[in-house]
Amino acid sequence: MLSATVKQCSIWLFLATSFSPASAGLSSTSGSLGYPAREIAGVSVIDTPLVRAAEDYAINHSSHAVYKHVMRSWLYGVLMINANETLLNNVDLQIHAVSTLLHDLGWYRGNSSIISPDRRFEVDGAIAARDFIQSHEDGKDWDERRVQLVWDAIALHTERSIAYFKELDVQVVSKGIQLDFSGPANGVAEDDYLAVTQAFPKDDLKDSVNNTFIWLCETKPATTYDTWMQPWGDNHVEGYSADGKRRYDIIFKNLNP
Repeated sequence: MLSATVKQCSIWLFLATSFSPASAGLSSTSGSLGYPAREIAGVSVIDTPLVRAAEDYAINHSSHAVYKHVMRSWLYGVLMINANETLLNNVDLQIHAVSTLLHDLGWYRGNSSIISPDRRFEVDGAIAARDFIQSHEDGKDWDERRVQLVWDAIALHTERSIAYFKELDVQVVSKGIQLDFSGPANGVAEDDYLAVTQAFPKDDLKDSVNNTFIWLCETKPATTYDTWMQPWGDNHVEGYSADGKRRYDIIFKNLNP
C-alpha cells in the first residue's frame, strides 16, 4: 500500500502533467542530444528511465514538502538552462535531473540507511545518489566522471562559494535550487517561475526547511558546527553550543606559542 506521502506526491505530479503535450502522447524531445521528453508545469524535461526512477526514489524518500522543493528546483534549473546557450550546449540533462531530484535525500527522516550519524546531510545525499545510479540498469553504464559530477553537485549544492566555480553541471544544480529561495533570476522569466510554483506550491517550504535544520542540529550537531546551519542550533536547540568546536577555536588553541 502506498504511503500518504507517496500518494500525495503522485497526485501533484499527475495534476502538473495532465494537460501537457507530452502527456497527451505527442512526440517530444529535450536538449541537443534528442532525449525523450515530457512536459511538467509547462516545462519540457528529459524523460529517461533513469530520471523517472530518480523521481520515484525522491518521492519514496522525501516528505511532500521536500518532494515539491526538488521538483521546483529541477524545473527552475531547466528554465535556466534553456535561457542560456552555453548551458544548453554543455550541461548533461540527465546529470542535472538526477542531481537535483536527489539533492535532499539527507533530509529523509524515515527508517532509512541513507542517514548517517556523523556526515553532513549533503554528503549523505551524495552517497545515496551515487548508490542509486550504480544500482540502476542504465546508471551502471555511466562512466566515473558522470557519477562524480552528481556526487559533487549534491555534496556542494549549499556551498555556493565553491559550487558556483565548479563545472557547469555542478553550478546549475546549485543555482536552480537557490532560485526556490530567492525568486526568478538567471534568465528565468517571472511568468514561468510562477507557473512552476502554481503546479508545486511552496506554502510549506519555510516550515519544512526550519524544522529540518533544527532536527539536524539536534541529532547531528557535530555536522553543523562552523557551518551555515549553526544559527539554527544556536537559536532553536537547547544545550547546543559550538564553542571550542569551530575552526577558529581549534586553530587559536593549537597554534598559540
